[in-house]
Amino acid sequence: MQENKVLDYIKDVLENMPTDWLNLTTHRLDIYDEKLAKTQFLEELENLFKTNSSKTASLSALHTAYDYIRLGHPLSCILEWGISKLNTINSENVISFSSQTVPVLAILRTNALENKNTQILYTGKLPNFFDADVIKRVYGYEFELKNVENAEAISPFDGSTVFISQKDNISNINLNDNIDFYISLYSQLGSVLLVNGTQNENYISDIQHVRRRETIAMTPADSLTALKMLTDQPVADTEKSNRETDKKSVLNSINSITGTNGKTLVASSGLSMQYAIMMGLIHDALENHKGKAIKFIVPPNCYGGTNDQARRVAECLDNVEVVDLPVDGDNDMVQSIDRILDRIAKEDAIPYIIAEIPTNPRVEVPNLKDLKGVLSAERKTKAGETAIDPVFILDQTFCPNVHFLGDGEILSTVRTLSYASGSKFPSGGKCTAGYVVGNTKTTGLLDKIDMHLNLCDNEATDLQYEILAKQLPSMNQRITDAYKNTREFVNFIHEVLPTAKINFVSEELADHDFTPSVFSLDLPTKGNSAEEKETYKRALNLKLINLMITKIPDQSKFCVSYGQLKGLYWTIPATSTQGTTKEGDKDYIVRASLSPDLDLERHKEVFLDFVKSI
Repeated sequence: MQENKVLDYIKDVLENMPTDWLNLTTHRLDIYDEKLAKTQFLEELENLFKTNSSKTASLSALHTAYDYIRLGHPLSCILEWGISKLNTINSENVISFSSQTVPVLAILRTNALENKNTQILYTGKLPNFFDADVIKRVYGYEFELKNVENAEAISPFDGSTVFISQKDNISNINLNDNIDFYISLYSQLGSVLLVNGTQNENYISDIQHVRRRETIAMTPADSLTALKMLTDQPVADTEKSNRETDKKSVLNSINSITGTNGKTLVASSGLSMQYAIMMGLIHDALENHKGKAIKFIVPPNCYGGTNDQARRVAECLDNVEVVDLPVDGDNDMVQSIDRILDRIAKEDAIPYIIAEIPTNPRVEVPNLKDLKGVLSAERKTKAGETAIDPVFILDQTFCPNVHFLGDGEILSTVRTLSYASGSKFPSGGKCTAGYVVGNTKTTGLLDKIDMHLNLCDNEATDLQYEILAKQLPSMNQRITDAYKNTREFVNFIHEVLPTAKINFVSEELADHDFTPSVFSLDLPTKGNSAEEKETYKRALNLKLINLMITKIPDQSKFCVSYGQLKGLYWTIPATSTQGTTKEGDKDYIVRASLSPDLDLERHKEVFLDFVKSI
């Protein structure tokens, strides 16, 4: 009876769900509490379920489940809630993934850090991309791998037992007390992980963090398919996908946009791409520079996901360390890189540099000729031998149109990889898929990165390829149009609030194709102490954002986004994109990102009202 009630309610929800649940990649921060991610949404959904309320208006009023769909979203939460109801366990114990490999890696990661044994049991065959040898050698995870007849035959084990099952439908799961983690694999959709027993609930936050950083949740479209399977409704024929045609179009577009002609890889998100890059480089280092320390050089205040993921990888491997790279404000990126590379050369270590150009959120561009010089310089070890040359890993999300790597371009002669988050300009905010390209010096590295992208099952989905195929051809024109709006708005703010500090590119840089459509705004403040001034400024930040989203609700959003097709998105990096950055390195300033399509005059009017109010 309860089971039928749950399934009938889910059917009603799917029929009435807001269109944003399927189409948005980023959600409102003004109705989001990160500490209550997923739980607040599900508590409110549970109340609607009890009263059998599934009207669109009621569903639209639910609090934001996660701020970004790669972390989770309404449909993934409802899928997890539905499965938990059918199996009489807490919804927190059910976690869906777009990847079929990463849930296993998440458990192995926690157990590696806690020196706990793991056995992985499976029926039938594991996916071809699950390479146990590479997972042990490169990721540093230890485990036993066994094929079994069925779940009922599993006996107790001193450690964690992971049971992997390949299922054709989403249904009740017969949990065995001897199984700690039950992973159901669903071809084309991803996987669902069940954490079994209260003794394993301490794993949940760690597993969620892996999903947050190294992969993505099951996508909205695939979660919808899974929910239809759960409720025995017809689903679209996946064989009708135009994946190969769309993929070819996407790869050609990326090569054209970046001015490269080598291998291009497309991942389920920018961070999925970065994870493959990091693990691929580590793999290359283990093979070609045995026994040498690996140093990832990362700005401490860059995008929180980049920073956090790098430190998480280093935490798991004794020979990997993160080195801080000061790049913003009084620090010059080129000078910082030069100094750090000298030190690492003397240690005879392997330098991998991850940096954003322009930087985020200060929107600064280093002297590129000088940057090429420090990356090209031959350095010596303490023993007088030639040091290992660096790999420069360029996050080009803010300006994906700039050519760095093609023949004759500024970074064509030094080992450089360039990647971008697809949720920004590449897709116009319609999907999360990210990509990477390299110059001719990185062909072997891209092969290794490709291997780890596939091992982690983090390649872009069919729908992501379809969206990119439609959006990439217009990307450069959208970048041009959005920049024009941004320059005009920045000039207006300079005029009406000259005491504010605005971080944006110069006209000279714009003439060299650095035309971002994001700027950061350091509002004027007042007070008798540094503490009073900071408190006043933080309140002023929120006052501006709340005024904008209240006065122009159809266009101004309090969201983490950039490169969207319409509107203007506002955020405070310290409380959003820099969520896991160390407190002292956070930026409590306003960041605004403009699109090519918005009512700029209306935004000027409201901003002028804000200026008059202070």
